Amino acid sequence: MYPFNYYRPNTINEAVESFKSFEEVQWLAGGMTLLPSLKLRLAAPGALIDLNHIEELRGVATKAKKITIGAMTRHDDVNSSIEIKRAIPALSFLAGGIGDSQVRNRGTIGGSISNNDPAADYPAAILGLNATIKTNNREIAADNFFTGMFETSLQEGEIIKEIVFPLPDIAGYVKFPHPASGYAISAVMVARFGKTVRVAVTGVASCVFRMSKLEEVLAQNFIPEAADYIELDRDDINSDLAASAEYRASLTRVMAKRAIEVAQQNG
Repeated sequence: MYPFNYYRPNTINEAVESFKSFEEVQWLAGGMTLLPSLKLRLAAPGALIDLNHIEELRGVATKAKKITIGAMTRHDDVNSSIEIKRAIPALSFLAGGIGDSQVRNRGTIGGSISNNDPAADYPAAILGLNATIKTNNREIAADNFFTGMFETSLQEGEIIKEIVFPLPDIAGYVKFPHPASGYAISAVMVARFGKTVRVAVTGVASCVFRMSKLEEVLAQNFIPEAADYIELDRDDINSDLAASAEYRASLTRVMAKRAIEVAQQNG
């Protein structure tokens, strides 16, 4: 590692003020990507600001048919929350399938979506469940949050405070994980809100995306067979050692079909 300054604020205001004091500052949440990058000398921030001791960034709350999750809430806490299991079982299931137990006990939902790894699970939940990201400055709709590979619409120094999920009528999440990393080779979140359906895909392209054509079909007839005839543009699909673009396209249709089946079961 390179030398760096380290700060551990207890409030959001303290964190923001600390951020202004240095150049090349990075927030430290769960550290699941940042710490390995530091060890390998792939990152060299001038300072780290540790958000782990800010209590107002943690916790789960239900209010007005919405679930609110603090940005520093661990994956394991999302998975084990009784409120989330009852309200959005697909979200609880998703969190329980992230990495291994060590990752789930350190990684955070806010850190994950801020990093926006193209194969991470939570971006599919944010986009598929139409969540709202609340920061110290504003609210960001799910459709406007993820902008590209490892990129989001967060501004410099902006902190995610919480994520608000409207409660779907039904939802399902299915992932085909890489056998070593647990990251998604293809994963699909399907959610129905009244007459509106949202389908989000992760692990397939450079950034999480919605399957708008499938959403239109499912809005008319919410059945698994709707996914059989949806074609993905293979020019936009990743091709690597884990899977070719052709394989991912076929696999995504299978994952979508299974996610619809799971959503029906959850209903």
